[in-house]
Parts: sequence; C-alpha cells; structure tokens
Amino acid sequence: MKIKLVRNLSSALIIIMLACMVCFLGASSYNYAFSYQNEDVIYHGNTESNKVSLMINVYWGTEYIEDMLNTLQKYNITTTFFVGGQWVEKEPEMLNKIISYGHEIGNHGYFHKDQEYLDYTQNYQEIKVNHELVKTMSNYTMNLFAPPSGSFNKSTIQASKDLGYSTIMWSKDTIDWRDKDANLIYSRAIKAKGGDLILAHPTKCTLQALPLILEYFKLNNLVVTTVSECLK
Repeated sequence: MKIKLVRNLSSALIIIMLACMVCFLGASSYNYAFSYQNEDVIYHGNTESNKVSLMINVYWGTEYIEDMLNTLQKYNITTTFFVGGQWVEKEPEMLNKIISYGHEIGNHGYFHKDQEYLDYTQNYQEIKVNHELVKTMSNYTMNLFAPPSGSFNKSTIQASKDLGYSTIMWSKDTIDWRDKDANLIYSRAIKAKGGDLILAHPTKCTLQALPLILEYFKLNNLVVTTVSECLK
C-alpha cells in the first residue's frame, strides 16, 4: 500500500514538473516572439496620428501603374511603392516615373522568394542586389524593406539591419492579388485607422477602388502619405 502510494505521488510530481516546464517554455517562446515581432519588424505607423499609408508592392501590373499615379496625383497624395528587382530590370522607365511623381520607393527583394527559407547570405543578396539595381537605374537610395509574401526569419531581419534597412510589414491587407473585386478591396481598405499600413498591388480592381478609398479617407480626416511619414 505504501509502495503504491509512493509511486502515485512520484508520478504526480513528475507530471506537475513536466507541466511547469511546458508552461515556462511556452511563455518564454511567446514572450520572445512578441518581442521579436515588435522590436525588429514594423507592422504599423504612429497610431496617435491621422496618417495612413498605402504600401503598393510591385512585381507585375505595370499596365495599371500610370493610372494609379494619376489618381494619386489628383488627390495630391504621395505614398510608397515597394519594387522587386526583376520588375525594375524590365521597367526602369516606370520606376523613374513613379519617383518623378514624388513617391517613396522601398525594396521588395530581387526574386520575390520566401525569405523565411533563406540563410543569411541569401537574404542579404536578395536585398542588396535590388538595392544596387534601383540605385543604378534611378540614383534612388532605399531604406525600407518589405519581405515578399510577408515571409522572413531571423536572418532576414539581420541582413536587413546590416544593410541599413527597416523591415516593414502591414496592419491592413486588401488581398487584392487574390480577390478581384473592387468593392471587397474598398471595404477592407477603409477599415484603416491612424497609423495603419495598408497593403495593395497594381491590379485592375485596385485601380477601380482607389479613388473611392482616397475619397473615404479624405472625408474621414485620414491623411494618406508615405510609409516613412506614417512612422513619424
């Protein structure tokens, strides 16, 4: 009887110890992830301001960009275009046209890879090659990096830092690349509040929704500006 009791107590003690270890490790992992996300990657701008930014990621959709530029100019708005290296090589004239309209240019990698699966050297090259390419094509020096597909790891963040970049994610996503519906894109974009970074792409439906989005922001005292301005 005593032996059985001792065994039961020992088993219970082991279970309690294991549970404590799991809780400790889980809490440690959670705290680390929370710290990592907030200290090393930027998900939104100044939430106490009335500024928002459209993050227009460009690897395709060139045929819609000029009309988007004209719409933005009509509302006297400059925002941020994150450009991919392969697109830049094909469309240097459009890159320079975006810059000529006063918009900010950010780095979106060269090959549009899932950088979560790359090591430090590969991450570094994805950012560095595009940095040099844009510099050569337009004499523009970028310092904001948006990981393609929002995919990154510790090496991505370190490579970005080492190259003098801030790593930018988003707080609102129009999902316009998937859902080809101007009304849906509009409804997602207008959920924004001060400090939000709104992800978009040059698509036909985004172009259709753009003036309605800008009009809504104007009526609701939200100022659309560049990512850098939104962060201030």
